[in-house]
Amino acid sequence: MQWTATVIGIVLVALIVRDVFHTMFHPVGNGSIAPMVMKLNWRLLGQMPPQRRMAGLTGPFGIAMLVLAWGGIAVLGWTLIYWAQMPEGFAYGSELDPNQRHAFLDSLYLSLVTIATLGFGDVVPTSATLRLAAPVEALFGFMLLTAAVSWVLEIYPALHRRRVLALQLSTLRRAREADPGLSIDSVPVDVLTSLAASIVEARNDFNQYSATYYFRDLEADASLAASLVYATQLAAEATASDQAPLRMAGLLMTTAVDSLAEVLDREFLQLGADTHTVVRAYAVDHRHTG
Repeated sequence: MQWTATVIGIVLVALIVRDVFHTMFHPVGNGSIAPMVMKLNWRLLGQMPPQRRMAGLTGPFGIAMLVLAWGGIAVLGWTLIYWAQMPEGFAYGSELDPNQRHAFLDSLYLSLVTIATLGFGDVVPTSATLRLAAPVEALFGFMLLTAAVSWVLEIYPALHRRRVLALQLSTLRRAREADPGLSIDSVPVDVLTSLAASIVEARNDFNQYSATYYFRDLEADASLAASLVYATQLAAEATASDQAPLRMAGLLMTTAVDSLAEVLDREFLQLGADTHTVVRAYAVDHRHTG
């Protein structure tokens, strides 16, 4: 029983360390626990209509639930490691009542105060192995908190870039709608190439910070899910232009949108469909008709 608890605890700790590393530090952010938690939260809160106040909190709430899940599983893992050697491997403070000791609850308590770096000192490991394990857990708790804060600080700039791209697309759409007589040839080439570069950057952000997909923008003009449909239309118009520079800019936009749709489909929507279908599904998933 002791060896079983120890092995399960080590596996849980290793699982969390791997998931935190792959989610926060891997170039493409391919953790396993993070997508499950974010998807579950999206299914619970993402269905709310835009008028509900909680509708815009799917992303922040999902991040909070993910960090709690990481911490909770790590605490459980170390609890099992401690539990396997309770009470022989520990020394108890004289103020603690021996009649009120409970091996598992004491292990859980020790794991909680250790990962939180509180260190009350009323339950102290005495074996050499545990005296090494406890500081490692405290170090992990500190690193998890620091990494989570750094991760959040990286996610919000990615969200800002995505919203700026959406606003650029919606602003261009409104400007053209204000004068229907202007054709695609009136759109400066550098505007289209800049949009293509921003779409590529958005693709990279979705690939590296997959959690950003689950942040729902309630304002349609600031939502890439709503504006990406227009990007496909704009690219198609530019590709059909008689002007070679404009056609090239249109091809750049088309390629960028295709690449972004590929990431959206592979990582989130999993439709196995063409770009047009994926872009429409992305808009619907975020409660925008496009």
